[in-house]
Amino acid sequence: QAPLVESGGGLVQTGGSLRLSCAASGRTFSSYGMGWFRQAPGQEREFVAHIRASGDSTAYADSVKDRFTISRDNTKNTVYLQMNSLKPEDTAVYYCAAAPAGFGYRYWGQGTQVTVSS
Repeated sequence: QAPLVESGGGLVQTGGSLRLSCAASGRTFSSYGMGWFRQAPGQEREFVAHIRASGDSTAYADSVKDRFTISRDNTKNTVYLQMNSLKPEDTAVYYCAAAPAGFGYRYWGQGTQVTVSS
């Protein structure tokens, strides 16, 4: 298992920044691809960003490209999402997820609320 705990959410003004963290337990974190997703009220959960287990490749949704950066520190079993130039439409609950090698996202955190005021 890879229990995941997100932190770092909060209230920020348009144009501001936040850094989300997702701490994972277990010895196999470094072998998991990690992703961030978000879900706004009344909407489906959507993909935000992904980073490979090695950290050498990332992918982003078009809506956050050039504003958000995903990174990981395998020595700390933690993945981060640096969010800059935040917009009201970024308001959502943000979830991190872990994908064991050869599988899709199997483990999910409880989510952290991000609210961007206009």
